[in-house]
Amino acid sequence: MQRILSCQLPAHVGQRVTIAGWIHRRRLLKSVAFLILRDRSGLAQVVVSQPSLRAAVQALGEEYVVEVEGTVVANETAPAGVEVTEPTVRVLSEAEPPPFDLYRPTLTATLPTLLDHAQVSLRHPARQAAFRLGAAAVRGFRSTLDAAGFTEVHTPKIVASATESGATVFGLDYFGDRAFLAQSPQFYKQTLVGVFERVYEVGPVFRAEPHDTIRHLAQYTSLDVELGFIRDHRDVMAVLRDVVAGMLEACAPLYPDVPVVPAEVPSIDFPDALVIAGAPPDEPDLAPAHERALGEWARREHGSEFLFVTGYPMVKRPFYTHPDPARPAYSNGFDLLFRGLELVTGGQRLHRYADYVAALAAAGQPTAPYQSYLDTFRHGMPPHGGFAIGLERFLMRLLEVGNIREVTIFPRDLHRLTP
Repeated sequence: MQRILSCQLPAHVGQRVTIAGWIHRRRLLKSVAFLILRDRSGLAQVVVSQPSLRAAVQALGEEYVVEVEGTVVANETAPAGVEVTEPTVRVLSEAEPPPFDLYRPTLTATLPTLLDHAQVSLRHPARQAAFRLGAAAVRGFRSTLDAAGFTEVHTPKIVASATESGATVFGLDYFGDRAFLAQSPQFYKQTLVGVFERVYEVGPVFRAEPHDTIRHLAQYTSLDVELGFIRDHRDVMAVLRDVVAGMLEACAPLYPDVPVVPAEVPSIDFPDALVIAGAPPDEPDLAPAHERALGEWARREHGSEFLFVTGYPMVKRPFYTHPDPARPAYSNGFDLLFRGLELVTGGQRLHRYADYVAALAAAGQPTAPYQSYLDTFRHGMPPHGGFAIGLERFLMRLLEVGNIREVTIFPRDLHRLTP
């Protein structure tokens, strides 16, 4: 008999079926026992009234993996309005008691405890829901870009040079040569604009930044986009707006309380943003407190949970960033703030070889480590730009949780390398 899922039980009332999963909860009454079985689709109630089977069920513990064959009967008080009666129960795997009660609506353990025991804490429906939402967001990301003529690519995660700062890369021995874990697919996705014109990638990136904050990780999932034949960074911002809207639309069936992305996301120039945030006029970047202040301003003045900040100073942007032709000290770059938190960094890139050589010289960096990347621009590249969305940070802000590790399956940070 083929296994069915708990969500499929209502379609099988009166039939004999097989279900399988984990024992989520046992309720042992005087004359009857209830097994609440959990599978990937939800919960199913199994009624055990046979005295001999009831005694056997009493010896089973939460998280035992079992297979149950029984008859589906309608019962309005049971999960999904049905339950399984006259069961036979076969144990597939025994289990030690977890360090917290997975059957409770809310996990009461501390975050470090949940992360230390992620193998079982991730089984809790509330924790699962966050990652199902993340999967939906990635589906929305892909489908939006596929419809816009983008090609998905997969680039190396072992690279020969740092993408941004050599101080924040993880070094490794590559058959006797020095190599690094990729901070981003930036160089490769730009190169591939010269092949496909429009590309995107979903993959891990690695940052050896010694941050121990609620918003930083040493490894996270980056949703990267690059597109050619743009006029400037505003074309990139328009694509980003549609991508975020597509991600949220894909999330809505699982999480109806998604914010609306305005048809035109409000935008503010960096010097003006400093004034609104109450920051010194010579500040080269926005601190978290400034971002929060700008998020409140966008909500108050524009009714928007999203805000573009454009024209960041060139001193805070990577060497491949295109300067604003009218203000060379400022960039054709932007950040997208979501509820007062930086969600996306992007902008227009340089696209001429001579400009790259000059930019590296101005930054005091040699060209040799970047030569393979620079050779791309010897062979004709269109004006192009792109952006990257941190998936975990997107989930953190969408669900408004207090720590990015709550929405990271197996977080890697300064202190955590397992599980």
